Amino acid sequence: MLTRRRIKLEKRVVKLEGMTNEQDAVKIQSALNDVWGVRQVHVSLQKQLATLSFNEDAASYEDFLQAIKDTGFTIETSNQ
Repeated sequence: MLTRRRIKLEKRVVKLEGMTNEQDAVKIQSALNDVWGVRQVHVSLQKQLATLSFNEDAASYEDFLQAIKDTGFTIETSNQ
């Protein structure tokens, strides 16, 4: 008998800097979709946000931040 293992999904929102057009948003979305473990990605040019859901057993939040940096865009940081 097969048992299903429950997937732990994490949802995060990243504030971006430097997107100026739809091609930039598509570039970031594509990079995030290439990270192993991603389940859903939405990039908003208007709000300068990336919202993502991912399997935290397959990827870390830092993997997604690095994917954004690798595309040449900046992540807005705040003192939380």
